[in-house]
Amino acid sequence: MSSYTGILPLYKPKGMTSHDCIYRLRKLLRYKKIGHTGTLDPEVDGVLPICLGRATKVSEYLLNYPKSYRGKIKLGRATDTEDATGHVIEEKKVQGVLNRQDIERVFNSFKGVIQQVPPMYSAVKVNGKKLYEYARAGMTVTRPVREVTIYELRIHGNQSVFESEIPFDVKCSKGTYVRTLAVDIGRKCGYPAHLETLTRTSAGPFQVNDCFTFEEIEQAVQENRFSECLSTISYALQYMPSLVVDKNLEEKILNGAVLPLKTQEGMSPFAVFNQEGDCLAIYQKHPDKEGLMKPVKVLLIKEDDRR
Repeated sequence: MSSYTGILPLYKPKGMTSHDCIYRLRKLLRYKKIGHTGTLDPEVDGVLPICLGRATKVSEYLLNYPKSYRGKIKLGRATDTEDATGHVIEEKKVQGVLNRQDIERVFNSFKGVIQQVPPMYSAVKVNGKKLYEYARAGMTVTRPVREVTIYELRIHGNQSVFESEIPFDVKCSKGTYVRTLAVDIGRKCGYPAHLETLTRTSAGPFQVNDCFTFEEIEQAVQENRFSECLSTISYALQYMPSLVVDKNLEEKILNGAVLPLKTQEGMSPFAVFNQEGDCLAIYQKHPDKEGLMKPVKVLLIKEDDRR
């Protein structure tokens, strides 16, 4: 059986769950050690980084990267799922048109740290049960309010007036429900609304143009060049807080040594790189011993960074 290590920037197609993608890749590659870096709704396509081999050790850190999306808000109709797949629960005819300046003012009010109530059709757990399980049983429960950050939010394109659809681009933090953002924007515009379409255009350092479709992956496997589709762990962790160590410390780090703290206050956990740009390990400040840092994950084999 083949052995792979790295991150595959997959272009997830619509109609597949993230778990479906993992299952298909395991069969295609005949390789089990594969995991994703956060789910995408079945009707959302776009960037889904997949970790293989030792890269599965760092998948939890890739979850924290900001994500970017391109979508379309549909005004005049709300659904129980907050997207186009749900049952209509409210309607209101859109009167006239909305101008760009008014929509931009609404968009600006959502930038920065905001509060969201997760949709009932989501995997957020309440009392050990996922919200969508309550929703499918016809039950409504009190949902936890959560804080997320909207880094960028803008109208997509040069259109000056809008009737019932608003195209947009957004860059947001982990945990943001773009469906809920679309509903809240619509409400502030004066209408029930839902998310009509959505594509993830980036996740951390991975852009849509970096991604491989299943067709391209199958072709690469047939031609015995699948490894060319993988990015290194070092590339994937480049935006994480980090520090660089010299040769004297490199061997100690690969052996899992506890070392003097060599990073700024608050930068924990952080990636430790050697001078060649290889990620050696993930460290954090020692929880019990002041002035020391301890390894959380040690990445045993040096890599050639292909990026």
